[in-house]
Amino acid sequence: MKTKLTLTVEKEIVERAKTIAANRGVSLSKMFEEVFSKEDPEIEQTEAQKAAISLLKKLESTKPVPSLKESDKELRRRYLLEKYG
Repeated sequence: MKTKLTLTVEKEIVERAKTIAANRGVSLSKMFEEVFSKEDPEIEQTEAQKAAISLLKKLESTKPVPSLKESDKELRRRYLLEKYG
């Protein structure tokens, strides 16, 4: 059963939503239904956001790198000493 819904939204957001719906070839009502008929509705993400989430998941699943016994400064000093004497 369909029912009518009235929303109060900024005009710019309505225009943007209409443009997105038109680009997808669906009505604004149909796009709204598609978004909220999912089990877990998510806000549309950009490619950069999707890549960042993917990277974060990969980083979370990796083992931490053990800390160095020597500081960067000490490692540099030793390298230069070995290289130049």
